[in-house]
Amino acid sequence: MEGRGTYAEPGSHDTDWNWPAHDVAIPADWPSGVYIAVLGPDTAGSDVRFPAARPPVDAAALDARHSRLLFVVTAREPGHRAPILYKVPLFTYHAYNRSGGASLYGALPGAEDRRTVTLRRPGGGTGGPVKGRPDAHDPGSPRQTFAHWDAPFIAWMEASGFTADYCTDLDLDENPELAHPYRLLLSAGHDEYWSERVRRHVSSFRDRGGNIAVFGANTCWWRVTPDATGTAISCAKYPPGAPQGADTDRMRGAPDHWWETEPENRLIGVSYRNGGGHWDGPRERLGFTVQHTGHPVFSGTGLRDGDVLGAEHHLVGYECDGAAHRRDPHGQAVATGEDGTPDGFTILGIADLPTAPGSGWHTAARENDDPRRAATFGLYTRGGTVFNAATTDWPRLLRLDPRVRTITRNVITLLT
Repeated sequence: MEGRGTYAEPGSHDTDWNWPAHDVAIPADWPSGVYIAVLGPDTAGSDVRFPAARPPVDAAALDARHSRLLFVVTAREPGHRAPILYKVPLFTYHAYNRSGGASLYGALPGAEDRRTVTLRRPGGGTGGPVKGRPDAHDPGSPRQTFAHWDAPFIAWMEASGFTADYCTDLDLDENPELAHPYRLLLSAGHDEYWSERVRRHVSSFRDRGGNIAVFGANTCWWRVTPDATGTAISCAKYPPGAPQGADTDRMRGAPDHWWETEPENRLIGVSYRNGGGHWDGPRERLGFTVQHTGHPVFSGTGLRDGDVLGAEHHLVGYECDGAAHRRDPHGQAVATGEDGTPDGFTILGIADLPTAPGSGWHTAARENDDPRRAATFGLYTRGGTVFNAATTDWPRLLRLDPRVRTITRNVITLLT
C-alpha cells in the first residue's frame, strides 16, 4: 500500500477535517482483519513537501507513534470461513479521541448538552491523543485504543486457533444482517458507546439464535447517534458540574444512558450502574469468587465453588459491570432481574466492590440507589446464549492467568 500526500491543516473535533482522500485497492487475498497503516516520508526521499512556512520534515522524528491509522477489512463473504464476528469499538475509540482539541468528555466552550465528534480525523483507535490517565496495571498503551485491550485479545484468539472476521460498530449500524451468518458475535475490553441501530441489530442476532460473548465491561453504556452520512456521532451528556437526579432529568431531558430508557442488562445481562470504576493508581487485588463450577465454562480450570479467580493480577477493574442480586439460603448470588437482567442469568462469579473511604472505587449509583455494588460475570440464554465477563481487564489476564485463558477458550468453543 503506497501513496503520497502534502501537508493539510488540522481541523476541529466536531467537523470533517476534509483532508484529501487516497483510494487504496484492498487485494482480494487479504483476510478480514484489523490493519494499521504507518505513514511516513517517501523512502526514496522524493515529493515530501510542505509549505515554506512549515518547518522541514524530520524523518527521524516520524517514529509512527502518531502517524498511524486504523482500518478494518470486512469479509467479502460473511460467515463463509469464520464462525466468529469480532466487533471493533470504533465509536468508543472516537468518544475518547482528542484530535482536534476535544472528545465527548470534559468542558467545551459554549457547548450544549449534546456533543458531536467527527470520525474523519486522526485517531479513532490509534494515531491520536486519548482522553484519560495512564493505566497503572498496563501502562504500555493508552486505554481506549486498539493496542490496549483489542490487540492482545485478538492475538491470543488467533494464536489459540480461533478464526474470526472483523467489523466496526459503524458496519453493524449500517447493515442489519451483517452478524447473522455467524455463530458468535464477540467484543473485548471497553465497548461503551452503542447506537440505536447497533443495539437493534445485535438484539435481532441474539433473538434468531446468535450467541454473544463480551470479554469486557462498561458495555453499551452511552447511546450515540451517527449523522446521516455516517461520518460523525453525537451524544447527550450533562455539562461538567451540572446538577443530576431524577427531577433534573425530567426538566432537561435525560442524557443518553441506555439504562435511562432501555436497560442494557436486557441484552448483555449486566450493567455498569451495578458495578463501578477505579480511575487512578494501582487497585487492590480483587478477583471473582466463583460458583457453579460444574458448569462447562469452568472445565479444566480446577476451580471449586468459593475459590477466587484473578485476584493476584487485579482482574476486576478498571471498570466492571454487575447484575442486581441477592443471596440464596446456600449463600450463592442469584440475579433478581429487577434491573432488567433476563430471567435465568446465571452468576458464575462475584466480586463485591470496596466501599471504604479512599479505596478509589467510584460507582454509577445515583442517590437512593442500593449502595451495594458488585461485579458479576455469567451468562443466560434467550434465543442465543450471552456470556459477559463483566470486567474491562479480562483481556489483560490472558497472558497472566491460565485459568482465565481456559475459561475464555471454553466460552468461545461452547458458543461456536
